[in-house]
Amino acid sequence: MTLATLFLIDLVAITILVFVVYFPRHRRKDMVVALLGINIGVLGVTQGLSSAGVSAGLGLGLFGVLSIIRLRSTEMDQGEVAYYFAALTLGLLGGFVVEPHWLSIALVAVIVLAIYVGDHPRLFAKYRHQVITLDRAFTDEGEATAYLEAMLGARVRNMTIKTLDLVRDVTVVDVRYELNSEPVRDTQVVGANR
Repeated sequence: MTLATLFLIDLVAITILVFVVYFPRHRRKDMVVALLGINIGVLGVTQGLSSAGVSAGLGLGLFGVLSIIRLRSTEMDQGEVAYYFAALTLGLLGGFVVEPHWLSIALVAVIVLAIYVGDHPRLFAKYRHQVITLDRAFTDEGEATAYLEAMLGARVRNMTIKTLDLVRDVTVVDVRYELNSEPVRDTQVVGANR
C-alpha cells in the first residue's frame, strides 16, 4: 500500500468522523478545528518519523505529549476525549505503513465505526448526567435520591453527594438518571415546603 493511499484513507476517515459523525451530533465548531488539526499534524509528524527511521517508541511518546498538552488546555467531556483520541489514532495509522496492508484499512474502519456506534443518540437515549445544586442540605442519601427523582421526574441510577453545606443549606450532587417513559404530570417536588 502506498503512502498516498494511506493519506487518502486518513483523509476520508477524518472527514467522516468530523463532518458526518461529530459535528451533526455536537455542533461544536472549535472541536472541528482541533480534530482536523491534530489528525493532520500527527499524520505529518508520523510520516516524518517513519521516513527518518526513528523508532516507534519515540512516535508513541510524541502521541502522549500531544495528548497531554491538548487535554490540559481546555475542558472536554469524555465523549470529546474519545473523538480526540480517535483523530490522533487515525493520524498515526495514516502515517505508518502496516503489514498486512488491509490491517490499516480495517483498523481505521473499526475506529470510526466504534465512535459512530458508541456516540449514537439512540444508544442509552434516556440516560442523563448532571451536577445539581439542591436548595436543601441532605444528610441522608435516600432522602436526597427521592427528592431528585421527584424533581427530575426520572429514576436515579447513581447519585453521589459532592458537597454538603449545612450553613448555607445546600447540597451539590453528581447524579446519573434515566428519564421516565411517561411525562411527569405533577411538578410539585416532595419536601420542597419545609
